Amino acid sequence: MERTEEKRERPPARAQAREGKVPSRASLYRGGVKAVVLDWAGTTVDFGCIAPAAVFVEIFTREGVEITMEEARGPMGLAKKDHIRAICSMGSVRSRWEGVQGRAPEEEDVARLYARFEPDLHASIREHADLISGTQEFVSALRKRGIKIGSSTGYSAATMEILIEEAGIRGYEPDAFVSPDEVFAGRPYPWMCHLNAMKLNVHPMQSMIKIGDTAVDIQEGLNAGMWTIGLAKSGNEIGLTMGELLLMEPVEFRKRLDAAYWKLYRAGAHYVVDGIWDCLELIDDIDERSKRGQTPFETYPVIVQDELRRPGRRGAIK
Repeated sequence: MERTEEKRERPPARAQAREGKVPSRASLYRGGVKAVVLDWAGTTVDFGCIAPAAVFVEIFTREGVEITMEEARGPMGLAKKDHIRAICSMGSVRSRWEGVQGRAPEEEDVARLYARFEPDLHASIREHADLISGTQEFVSALRKRGIKIGSSTGYSAATMEILIEEAGIRGYEPDAFVSPDEVFAGRPYPWMCHLNAMKLNVHPMQSMIKIGDTAVDIQEGLNAGMWTIGLAKSGNEIGLTMGELLLMEPVEFRKRLDAAYWKLYRAGAHYVVDGIWDCLELIDDIDERSKRGQTPFETYPVIVQDELRRPGRRGAIK
């Protein structure tokens, strides 16, 4: 007995998509930039990300364990309890801890260190809350374009209350801010960016840009499906005040700045520039790309070595 095969018609939408008559899901959005999510220390305030670094060193010193500034800065950008946990897990720190305490650091040690960290950080925050040059101008330009301003951080909600107050006195207040306390997990998870989108009532995520000075800032933005801009000079990767940078030997400065650029590019940043003062032209560039249907997912950085040898805007994307 022969089997009669019925001819099935292809669903209209699928057929049209195959023939190129309708856009794919990935390219449906052809609007411009709607919002930017900014980091805090090293991005908009506290040039060099000074406030937390010294406190990390101090709390370990009180335990009789010396850590280097490089070790203290390594996990920067994480929620601060996670940051302390990451320092404790470093082989070099673990070895020193065992030499002093007679055992490896445990979770109760992390909790004790964090309990000491928060009060000391609050005092340090007030001393290092000055706005980074270009922040007010950048924020003002975004608002003139109708672009909303969110923010994410590794600081706790209690710390952010102090920092928001201090930044407000100095003339900066984002439209929304989110701390790790408000979400399931901090960076590099995307949840703080998602909550910013909800608070700002912005969609889709590819209409948003994440700007920050650490690798986990970039990873947070990428995991959220956003465009990303890394800041190499003003933040944690160099970790010096502007005054200290001006006193540095030019060869050493260039070496450290190049290393910061490469680290942020390796984290996946679409763009890397010196600081927030360089970002406005990138917003315009991303806006144009977005309106052409280009997405963060199909855009990769193209690093030209010669561009890492000259000042100003460096790195571009195709």
